[in-house]
Amino acid sequence: MLNPTDIVQNGGLVLLAIILFAEVGLFLGFFLPGDTLLIAAGIFAHKGHLSMVSIIVVASLAAIAGDSFSYFIGKKLGPAVFEKDTLFFRRDHVRRAEVFYERYGPKTLLISHFLPVVRSFTPLLAGVGKMPYRRFLPFNVIGDVMWAVVVTSVGYFIGAKIPNADNYIMLLVLAAVVFTFTPALISVLRQRRKRSLKT
Repeated sequence: MLNPTDIVQNGGLVLLAIILFAEVGLFLGFFLPGDTLLIAAGIFAHKGHLSMVSIIVVASLAAIAGDSFSYFIGKKLGPAVFEKDTLFFRRDHVRRAEVFYERYGPKTLLISHFLPVVRSFTPLLAGVGKMPYRRFLPFNVIGDVMWAVVVTSVGYFIGAKIPNADNYIMLLVLAAVVFTFTPALISVLRQRRKRSLKT
C-alpha cells in the first residue's frame, strides 16, 4: 500500500496530494513516504508520464495546506493537551517550544522540510509554541516549495542517469536520509560532548 512506485503510477497527482497532506497535516502521518513519492514522481516525469510543473505545484500546495492544518491543531489543542503534566506531555515542553520558535523559528521551518519525520511535527510544534501565523506562513511556503522542487528534481535526475531507477527508490531514499541526518547527528553529539566536558 505504501509502495511509492505503485502510488504514483496508479494514484497519480490526486493520491500524491492526499498522502503529502496527511504526512505533515496529521499527527500520525509521519510514517508516510513523502520523499520517496516525490522521487518516484520525478522519475516518472523523466519518463514522460507526469509533468514536472504539475508535480511541484500539487506537492507544494498539499504540503502548505497540511502544514497549516497541523499548525492550527497545535495552536488550538496545545494549551489543553499540555495543561497538566503527564507521562508524554509536560507544560515545560510548551515553554521550551515557545522560546525555541521565537529564536529559531524561520530557520527551523526551512530546514525541517528536508528531514523525514521531523517535518511532520514541526508545524504542530510551531502552533503549540504560539509562533505567529503571519511569521509561520511565508517561511513555511518557501520551505515547502523548495522541498518539492529539490526532491522532485533529484528524482528526475536519477531517472535520467540510472536505468530502471524506480526499482531502487527505497535504497536511494535511505541513502538520502542518512546523508541528511548525518550533519544534525554530528552536531548533537558535539553539543553533548561539550556539555559533558564542562561537567
